[in-house]
Amino acid sequence: MTIYHFIGIKGSGMSALAQILSDMKYTVQGSDVDKVFFTQKPLEQKGIPLLPFQKENIQAGQTLIASPAYNEENEEIREAKLKDIPVYQYPTFLGEFIQNFTSIAITGSHGKTSTTGLLAHVLQEAKPTSYLIGDGTGKGQKDSEYFVFEACEYRRHFLHYKPDYALMTNIDFDHPDYFRNVEDVYQAFQEMAMQVKKAIIACGDDQHLQKINAQVPVVYYGLSEENDFSAKDITTDQNGTHFDVFVRSTFYSSFSIPGYGTHNVLNALGVIALCHYEEVDVEVVKGRLKTFGGVKRRFSEKTVGNQILIDDYAHHPTEIKATVESAKKKYPDKDVVAVFQPHTFSRTVTFLEDFAESLKRADHVYLCDIFSSAREKSGELTIHDLIERIPGAKLIQEETVHQLKKHENSVILFMGAGDVQKFQNAYENELQVK
Repeated sequence: MTIYHFIGIKGSGMSALAQILSDMKYTVQGSDVDKVFFTQKPLEQKGIPLLPFQKENIQAGQTLIASPAYNEENEEIREAKLKDIPVYQYPTFLGEFIQNFTSIAITGSHGKTSTTGLLAHVLQEAKPTSYLIGDGTGKGQKDSEYFVFEACEYRRHFLHYKPDYALMTNIDFDHPDYFRNVEDVYQAFQEMAMQVKKAIIACGDDQHLQKINAQVPVVYYGLSEENDFSAKDITTDQNGTHFDVFVRSTFYSSFSIPGYGTHNVLNALGVIALCHYEEVDVEVVKGRLKTFGGVKRRFSEKTVGNQILIDDYAHHPTEIKATVESAKKKYPDKDVVAVFQPHTFSRTVTFLEDFAESLKRADHVYLCDIFSSAREKSGELTIHDLIERIPGAKLIQEETVHQLKKHENSVILFMGAGDVQKFQNAYENELQVK
């Protein structure tokens, strides 16, 4: 039996795929840099060997899977070439692997990870389901009927996949280091749509998704009554959000979710639509929606005294708006304090005005220095260009997190795709110092 060796195993998708293969009783190992990432904990718990990058790791008879982040500058990939051992890029391997199941790709500019986690949570109660979530979570079952996975549009990686279903949450301009504009993003999704084999479940409230053409049925969901699946009579209380679902204007059932905000209703509606299409028992769907605990780094809460500390991956203006909205709906009697770390100079300069407008929705704003990518130069932009666009915004550093103590009855949102957690960790340590 082959050994699956992952080159760059600590990447979120790579880690999740390694966990899936390990669960399916394959022999798995991997290599990466000597730095601790949150994605390695589940690998360690499963006893998957984690090795440093070294050419000696590459042996005949292995199946090699490489992260797209690495090329022939990596000594293991060079060694594989010397030994004439094929190296699968992660998207290529995954594209072949999903053909063993009824595959469901979750894609969109925002909401992929949460929706993948939610659909996996619901479906696994109905039938054996394996899943790969972009937060580094993976679970495999050999007898799986369904394979639910997050399909990322960045660098058009999702064009390696030919899934049975695609659930498309939205189309927005992001990754300005790769995509030229929103039309370029749309074209990528349009190409992906043509590869779907059974049906597309798409958010009809999104103007770009309304234009998607496909060779399979496109089922639309959203808040508008014109959609095939629509949500009405949305209410919130301390237990979450409640709404009625209509299928082509006919009442279907009432549902409840523990989350808050329009984006969470839409995510749930997409899952309901797909499950309806696959004839999953509505009572199973209702029960599982109520018990979804969320995914990593998506509105992850911790209560400290009168403050609620929330860790969230929001790194785009649209996502910041959604996260602030969720906080205000869940905690209407508390101030919302945004602590935001912009991710990459290219995204920050492209969306500078949009970031300012979305952050103004919070009651107080603190900004961390820009988290830069290894692939880019800073240019002229600094965090002060964003600070000056937001009245009352302040710079915050690990050494100055004590400023947050004055916001006593508040929700503090630590948002970003870089290492914004270090600011939350520093603040939690500050709170322990009496």
